[in-house]
Amino acid sequence: MKRLLILSGKGGTGKTTTAAALIRFSQTRAIADCDVDAPNLHLVAERRGKPEVTSFLGGDKAVIDPKKCTGCGTCQSHCRFSALIPCEGRFRVNEYACEGCGVCSYVCPSGAVTLEKDVAGRKELYLEDGVFSTAALKMGRGNSGKLVTEVKMAMLKHAPETELAVIDGSPGIGCPVIASISGMDLVLVVAEPSFSGISDLKRLVKTAENLQAKLAVCVNKWDVSPEHTEEIRQFCQEEQIPFVGQIPYDKSASEAINMGKTLADIDCPARNALQEIYQNVIKL
Repeated sequence: MKRLLILSGKGGTGKTTTAAALIRFSQTRAIADCDVDAPNLHLVAERRGKPEVTSFLGGDKAVIDPKKCTGCGTCQSHCRFSALIPCEGRFRVNEYACEGCGVCSYVCPSGAVTLEKDVAGRKELYLEDGVFSTAALKMGRGNSGKLVTEVKMAMLKHAPETELAVIDGSPGIGCPVIASISGMDLVLVVAEPSFSGISDLKRLVKTAENLQAKLAVCVNKWDVSPEHTEEIRQFCQEEQIPFVGQIPYDKSASEAINMGKTLADIDCPARNALQEIYQNVIKL
């Protein structure tokens, strides 16, 4: 089974739209959404049956036992994150502000504060007619790279016989992207034809190359700026990165997404371009 990862230098470039179309073209039975901070592949890629749901445990968070808390305020006076809040003569923890440093637990004279593993997200695994692995990280939580790895490994563990697995990765170059890239046979970067888009592309390419990943590049909405599209082509040629195609701006894209369909499901110029990109990717 070959593993294809779709990435972009930032959000909003059409990464998930491209991934959904390639999923439909390939008829793959192994899918993962590793954009755990804002998963949205499920909007256009069908999930079947009821999922196996498990909690994702992240870092530690402070927990106050209200029966032991005397309301002395020692914990609050030592918390540099302002995570302890007065409440009816005692204190409670603001889970979004707490960094789990443990100072409050150390200074509490009554032993009311402990550190416990935080439920930082939710993992979902759909196993009817293939596998769809996804997850959502709670707002303000860290450990996104660890969660990405768990999502990806769940897909690989339960994948049925299929020629291609498609993973929709996170935008940018951070920890979740690095976690997504490991073990992939090809990383397809969806680039934006703009000055900032080229900068984003170069940063992502450098990150992927440091991880010794095999790369390919396509451009979405190329006709919005043919000059920048040509600059991306030249960059790929200089770096010896395969340029696998360009997708025109197509109003059908938003219409298809609003109907819960992929661009592979409708007859439009963008579909034809994505079909060509898919064929070029399979050759690689």
